[in-house]
Amino acid sequence: MNPLSYHSPKTAVRPSPIHGRGLFATTDIAKDEIVGVKGGHIVTREQLEEITPQLGPVEIQIDDDLFIAPVANDEREGSMLYSNHSCDANLGIRGEITFVAMRDIPAGEELTHDWATTDDDNYSVKCKCGAANCRGTLTGKDWQRPELQKRYSGYFSTYLAKKIARMSKRG
Repeated sequence: MNPLSYHSPKTAVRPSPIHGRGLFATTDIAKDEIVGVKGGHIVTREQLEEITPQLGPVEIQIDDDLFIAPVANDEREGSMLYSNHSCDANLGIRGEITFVAMRDIPAGEELTHDWATTDDDNYSVKCKCGAANCRGTLTGKDWQRPELQKRYSGYFSTYLAKKIARMSKRG
């Protein structure tokens, strides 16, 4: 079976010091180069609530109530990108599901993204990324933080970029 998600041939999944397995650069990756594309099925929040107990956190949010995720256990592995969260991320989003390098990335570096670039949800979890600029606690509303909007400008998912633009017009 073909995997649902795409990984650049310049990457490999390995044990991660951040969490479980992570995605690593096996050769240098240039700024704005595509590193991965999340695949799966489009599911609603209600469907996701049924999937998550069985498959764990496997989704990427693409709109307020829409997500891309595997829907069966045999699809889980092939849908995973293994891009762990970091508060000092090196990947951003182009569109809704395409992960790109936000800077030149040397071979051997773990490829990470900040959940603030994809998530608009109601959660709060302790961060374990270990970055010097670690926020300590992650929330599904971190995209609203002005310093993160500035840092990740041009690298938010399209649906969050539109929310940020609407906020700016009101503010």
